[in-house]
Amino acid sequence: MDNNSQGSGGFKGGLGGLFGGGAPEYSNTELAGVPLTGMSPLSPYLNVDPRYLVQDTDEFILPTGANKTRGRFELAFFTIGGSCMTGASLGALNGLRMGLKETRDMAWSKPRNVQILNMVTRQGASWANSLGSVALLYSAFGVAIEKARGAEDDINTVAAGTLTGMLFKSSGGLKSAARGGLVGLAVSGAYALYNNWEHLTSSSSPSSTRLY
Repeated sequence: MDNNSQGSGGFKGGLGGLFGGGAPEYSNTELAGVPLTGMSPLSPYLNVDPRYLVQDTDEFILPTGANKTRGRFELAFFTIGGSCMTGASLGALNGLRMGLKETRDMAWSKPRNVQILNMVTRQGASWANSLGSVALLYSAFGVAIEKARGAEDDINTVAAGTLTGMLFKSSGGLKSAARGGLVGLAVSGAYALYNNWEHLTSSSSPSSTRLY
């Protein structure tokens, strides 16, 4: 009986030496004290420190030197496409409203349906063209300003919005360009304020302590 136990112990030791050294033996009392919710500094089950298995950061495979967030150039495609689709949807609704209003004295017939459909497609294309052009200008200005300054912050957003409004309304003269710039400045400023509202409120509110 003793020979068998010694033989099994020698067999375990031989396997332990084969796979990186003999693993320490733990009693049932020692194993009962191992926490299950948190990982101990040294696992009694594996000859591996579990701290190397815990990943506190996001496990993303990124190219060398790439950022974890998408830049303005990557977001430009989504911005332009989303603006075109939004413009087409809003224009179609506006065209439907205008078509129903202009043909309210006509009976429901094929000419009325064709006129409403023409109004829907015309307004949808016009709104999609306008919002798509604004998004294209904004994205181009944003990428150019980011490359010129070498930084990505809210200054790029406000500057791109202002220049977009000025250029979009530049065909109407200086006054029209100035009004467009003010509108672009207001919209981009409101957008930047919305994105940083939580940070501004958390940093501006003083930490008050209650006395008892």
